Amino acid sequence: MQVTTRFSDRFGPGLLVTAAFIGPGTVTTASIAGARYGFSLLWALVFSVLATVLLQEMAARLGLVTRLGLAQALRESYRGSWLGSAAILLVVAAVGIGNAAYQAGNITGAALGLQSISGISLNWWALAVGLLAAALLASGVYRLIEKLLIALVLLMSVVFLLTLLMVGPSPADMLAGMLLPSLPAGSLLTVLALIGTTVVPYNLFLQASAVQEKWPASLDLKQALRESRIDTGLSVGLGGLITLAIMSTSAAAFFGSGGEFSASNMAQQLEPLLGASARYFFAAGLFAAGLSSAVTAPLAAAYAVCGVLGWPRDLKATRFRLVWLAVLLCGTAFATAGARPLAAILFAQAANGLLLPLCAAFLLVLMNRRQLLGEYTNNRAVNMLGLLVVGITVALGLVKLGQVFAALLPS
Repeated sequence: MQVTTRFSDRFGPGLLVTAAFIGPGTVTTASIAGARYGFSLLWALVFSVLATVLLQEMAARLGLVTRLGLAQALRESYRGSWLGSAAILLVVAAVGIGNAAYQAGNITGAALGLQSISGISLNWWALAVGLLAAALLASGVYRLIEKLLIALVLLMSVVFLLTLLMVGPSPADMLAGMLLPSLPAGSLLTVLALIGTTVVPYNLFLQASAVQEKWPASLDLKQALRESRIDTGLSVGLGGLITLAIMSTSAAAFFGSGGEFSASNMAQQLEPLLGASARYFFAAGLFAAGLSSAVTAPLAAAYAVCGVLGWPRDLKATRFRLVWLAVLLCGTAFATAGARPLAAILFAQAANGLLLPLCAAFLLVLMNRRQLLGEYTNNRAVNMLGLLVVGITVALGLVKLGQVFAALLPS
């Protein structure tokens, strides 16, 4: 039996999840939340982080105990029924097509960071980011991908936490926002957006498969589960800390100032407080956020689509490569052309609005099957918390679907 000896070897899949959900969309959403509502919505971020830890721990436990990905478990549990066919279509649509639609935003975010300090055209930087992500995924080496994403997460951490310290918000105001839930007028959609950018359905597929790469079956299961829980808690907590830094910086700098706030030029708006260094700080943070999501989104799509279709989930398998390549090519093409695939994004939002509550509910049911997990099923406390999260994700899904339908109606 092998034993993990180095402390650093115990971490990885959780940080991939952090790299996935801290993207340009999270930076924008958190910035707007802080600028519009100050510290009053920090409690929603705390809830989102706790919900993410809960769901991701279940996904990781499923992967380690059963050696199945979430998509595989979904496929095998409902094989031969209409639910199985519907699940396959939904996963392919929401995770495969959805990630292809969102990928343009990930690549554009990284390119914007580079453009802001170089003056080189956004289109050229978008192409360069797409090629860099492709080269990394084409290596087929899980540990190489993991190490680069860990480096990007650490870069984001340093950038946004230093920015927070330089702006210097009130710790008492931050603590009150985290512990005293409130809903200022007009803030409900922002709360749901914060939850939606943190509790991401494709991360469940990503982690259930990634833990098997990190901790092979030859390792002691109890040790692997213990290390995976530490990895998930610390990694998602770090992601929450990054988002907290972005929200609090924006709240301290812009809330109540009376000026017009725009997340797209937040760096320039912070220059009176931070000086010329503001643009370099945010360029580094936005680049790290965009590139990390540009790598994890195609990777998660490949794990999910291959798992639900019964294809090999090996990083070097041809069909696995074709799935991530299709997602990456779509995103790079749209980003390089400077276009937003609006119809595809609306479709992806609708599909994800259905997928998140269904995945959360399915995961909760699966984690109570003793014939599948034996002694590693959920306890009562985890089930109660899981039901609360499922309820919130159902509400989130309904609101997201309502937004999509409203966007489709003629004005």
